[in-house]
Amino acid sequence: MTPRKPKSENSIVDIAKALGISPATVSRALNNNLRISEATRKRVKEMAKEMGYRHNSMASSLRNRRSNTIGLIVPRISMYFHAFFITSLQRQLQAAGYNLMICQSNDSVKLEKELANSLYSARVDALVVSLTLYTEDFTHFEGFLKQGIPLVFYDRVPPEGTPAYIIKGDDYRGGLLAGNHLIAAGCRRIAYISGPPSSSIYRERTRGFQDALAKQGTALREEWVHQHELTTENAWNSLRRLFDGEEVPDGLFAANDTTAIAAVEFARERGIRIPEDLRIIGYSNDPRTSIITPSITSIEQYPNEMADKVAETLLGALQHTTGVPIEIGTPVVCPVDLVRRMTT
Repeated sequence: MTPRKPKSENSIVDIAKALGISPATVSRALNNNLRISEATRKRVKEMAKEMGYRHNSMASSLRNRRSNTIGLIVPRISMYFHAFFITSLQRQLQAAGYNLMICQSNDSVKLEKELANSLYSARVDALVVSLTLYTEDFTHFEGFLKQGIPLVFYDRVPPEGTPAYIIKGDDYRGGLLAGNHLIAAGCRRIAYISGPPSSSIYRERTRGFQDALAKQGTALREEWVHQHELTTENAWNSLRRLFDGEEVPDGLFAANDTTAIAAVEFARERGIRIPEDLRIIGYSNDPRTSIITPSITSIEQYPNEMADKVAETLLGALQHTTGVPIEIGTPVVCPVDLVRRMTT
């Protein structure tokens, strides 16, 4: 037999003609239907490969009303927490037969809206979202809710009562742990560098941190609280303002590890001793915090455990599996812990 040149437009009908069998038999063979003999399935698959046949998953999804694809919108893939979360979630979803379509908002509300609309148009079976720092209007997700498409928010989430699945870290407790630890370590002049209060995670970390200090009779000075996007450049600018005055902090809670790492480097440049002159706590337990010198005390968020809970919720909603029900609109709160290292 003369080999056929692969043609991207070859269809099931073409394969059926080449083999002298019905298109229905070809379709069943390609889908591993056990009603078709193993020998026939093998012949069909070999011919499909020879002819360059490509399965039209979009057409299949239109027929079945399922795409077996789940959309994911994250702020930045480069962030440690989200990178670990994505790896764990993708592994679990692929094992269950789903593909993960990963999109990055870059903390742009405009782009987040465009991505949500694109994923809706792509007919994803469900959507997972960690919001931008500035998302306060959630109407671009209404299409999913109206169509009954499972919608899961994680980490950065909308307010309680939003009619979606909400899975978040215990950011309040994270702030509480940081405040209690600095006070217990003897700090009294405590500074705080946090992200924008428009984001749920920073509101909660701030609330927990303030409560911890207030219970010990220590108030945060307004001039020692800085709130902005937590980049290295912004951290250095805030640190200069904090340490250029006559009285300087002896404790610092940084609401992410990028800022905590910047604080260690800043202290080294200024000749500030850690932890003798300044104690530092970060947030997220980024692997870099354990290898920098001195190693940084940080709040562990357990991204793998959050991914487990998101996967369990998604698959339960999609496959109607049994298990502990998660109530829509009521947050599921994942644990956090303080990991003490050399900066405190």
